[in-house]
Amino acid sequence: MNTLEILLNRRWILKARDRELYYQVKEALASGEEKRFLREKMGYQVIVNPYLIKVEKMPAKPENWMGIMEFKDPVEYVFFCIVLMFLEEKEAEEQFVLSELTEYIQSQYEKEQIDWTIYRYRRHLIKVMKYCTFCGILQVDDGSEDGFARDYTGEVLYENTGASRYFMKNFTQDIMSYAKPEDFEKEEWIDVNEDRGIVRRQRVYRKLLMSMGMYKNADSEEDFAYIRNYRNMIQGELSELIDCELQVHRNSVFLILDESCHLGRTFPEENTLSDIVLLFNGVLQEKIQAGEIYIETDEQIRLPKVTFQKMVEECKERFCCAWNKTYREMTFGEIYREVYEYMSELMLIEERHEDIIIKPVMGKIMGTYPPDFHLKGAKDE
Repeated sequence: MNTLEILLNRRWILKARDRELYYQVKEALASGEEKRFLREKMGYQVIVNPYLIKVEKMPAKPENWMGIMEFKDPVEYVFFCIVLMFLEEKEAEEQFVLSELTEYIQSQYEKEQIDWTIYRYRRHLIKVMKYCTFCGILQVDDGSEDGFARDYTGEVLYENTGASRYFMKNFTQDIMSYAKPEDFEKEEWIDVNEDRGIVRRQRVYRKLLMSMGMYKNADSEEDFAYIRNYRNMIQGELSELIDCELQVHRNSVFLILDESCHLGRTFPEENTLSDIVLLFNGVLQEKIQAGEIYIETDEQIRLPKVTFQKMVEECKERFCCAWNKTYREMTFGEIYREVYEYMSELMLIEERHEDIIIKPVMGKIMGTYPPDFHLKGAKDE
């Protein structure tokens, strides 16, 4: 059991749901090694109480993949925050019915009038309630959200687990005056008394452990200087806690994880869409070696959007016979949309005007099929 991996992978460990793991991690934290690393190197507080264990994780910089991926519409985030407000007044193990919550949401939501007879609103709330149940904030004691989906008068009996009070980060300042996301980033460093050395160290470790890669630019000169000066120390500290290798290049830095390491969401993933991106990387490497595509001095590749689309189309034409049925039967438009959204979400690419910027991390790994993959694909048919 790797305690650091578990703590960084999970939002929290609920004693009521995973009693054995709760005590294992609690005992491991008693040694102080992981707790000290999280506090000193990353600036993270570790919460241990009779109900749960949680690391208050904050990124150095918010990225595309860091939201609640189950939520697709901003109103779902709003509903979720109102649910947390509602639960502030509830004791642990206290029950309530869904209609009590829906009335509360109507009274608190100021942007528009919420009409639960409209299915769209009910659909958004159902997604939020299912997420609350999934992550352990609520427990369903009777009924189902399916009844509410069919009819706004449908009831569900919930029980508050008490975990909702630990979902949000504890802020050290009054956040009511904050007007933009950057205000929250600044608030994160107030407790370190403006010590630039501590801020820089914690920012570097957060970037290494919570992003796909670090890239050099005008804003990250200090961070790259820190890595160049303390490269061996950083590698040594991290390798003692997780199986990884620190790879430093002129304009980029990557933390490469061993296959045995399961530290959050990584690339590649075990799905067909990830395989398609690996194959795309193979096509990209072929074109670089043939001199058709050039790498710029900042280690990035800038392609016209139409060129990027043609490369995805080439990838589909060459390899789709070996994909699963869902992706084999997709139109090119459907394939392209999924590939583009997936790569953007993982920050493998970035769109600027009419160009696609391919990030240096794409050069780290590629995929190929064996020479006889056409025959294998035919057999699968």
